[in-house]
Amino acid sequence: MTIAPAPRTAGVPARRTPADLIRAEAPVLAHNYHPLPVVIARAEGVWVEDIEGRRYLDMLAGYSALNFGHRHPALIEAAHRQLDQLTLTSRAFHHDRLADFAARLAELTGLDMVLPMNTGAEAVESGVKVARKWAYDVKGVPPGEATIVVAAGNFHGRTTTIISFSDDDTARTGFGPFTPGFRVVPYNDLPALEAAIDATTAAVLIEPIQGEAGVLIPDDGYLTGVRDLTRRSNCLLIADEIQSGLGRTGRTLAVDHESVVPDVLLLGKALGGGIVPVSAVVARRDVMSVLGPGQHGSTFGGNPLSAAVGSAVIDLLATGEFQSRAAELGKVLHSGLAALTDKGVTGFRTRGLWAGVDIDPSLGTGRAICERLLQEGVLVKDTHGSTIRLAPPLTITREELERALTALERALRAPSS
Repeated sequence: MTIAPAPRTAGVPARRTPADLIRAEAPVLAHNYHPLPVVIARAEGVWVEDIEGRRYLDMLAGYSALNFGHRHPALIEAAHRQLDQLTLTSRAFHHDRLADFAARLAELTGLDMVLPMNTGAEAVESGVKVARKWAYDVKGVPPGEATIVVAAGNFHGRTTTIISFSDDDTARTGFGPFTPGFRVVPYNDLPALEAAIDATTAAVLIEPIQGEAGVLIPDDGYLTGVRDLTRRSNCLLIADEIQSGLGRTGRTLAVDHESVVPDVLLLGKALGGGIVPVSAVVARRDVMSVLGPGQHGSTFGGNPLSAAVGSAVIDLLATGEFQSRAAELGKVLHSGLAALTDKGVTGFRTRGLWAGVDIDPSLGTGRAICERLLQEGVLVKDTHGSTIRLAPPLTITREELERALTALERALRAPSS
């Protein structure tokens, strides 16, 4: 990859150092993140460059928002073309890009109707509303009594409603009172799920693979079992594929590994191509049809720019190239991590180009390993304890992936500070 050097202008003071910029954030930015100490200025493909020209291999890809890499030419072209035409109308009016985007997204997912939103958390909140409305209007649950069953260890966002059914103390503590109507059961436990479902159950909301929890992959047959349970119990299956969807796992959707079709599908992150925030609830027609005018909305949801970029993302997925790349390179990722199991890796889980890697705590926390990898020119992010996640853009080459794995091996050998 070649990134053109930043232009130098006579008379303009030199840029501040990364440390200067990081210090400048502290008094003016909310402290709701703890970023690694790198200040990124430019990017292309799987590579990013900091303000001093150092290059890093991006093995996080914006938590799957950058499945197609930074500034993918087809996506940038679609955005530029739309910027010259129309960017926003609000849903008060029709625009010429929305119907095609919705129809093609429905076709890609095998479902019928689309509710376009912006962020992943908005998609989850919207899915909860749709499920409750369906429970009252169609299933006949008494008003105010609808329940939704979720899995322990989940991550669906950080809005007040969503943290109401989270078991992440950091996200929950100090933010109550919480929204009622949710039941939490262990993940990957069909008997517990069956016991939690009753006549008030509107839906089961689940991540087919739990990303934030460390890329936890359920047993074979679990998703099929959840699908069977929800059908027999006359409740909806909502699959949150905001991180796992759109090519990441080697299939278009993670549920495709068990040929499961949910009633409601939540998408986001990669749907915006790393350019604009785009999310969507995609559902069966009889489910989505419970919504009427004024019952839900979003000023920016489904805007022309989002629809143009989202359509270009669907173009990339329609060829199957990225799903195949994730599946094939996922084997390389799996083999590379297996080779490290006696060198500091105590366990790992992979599905396509997505991995949760457990590090021997005696070698350092997940954060410490990420900081060592930063020095090796590789960007990753930790999750709970000594677990790190790997989720490179699906455009990564075998050589680049092997380079990252070699860097991880060196980071594991580095002495603890």
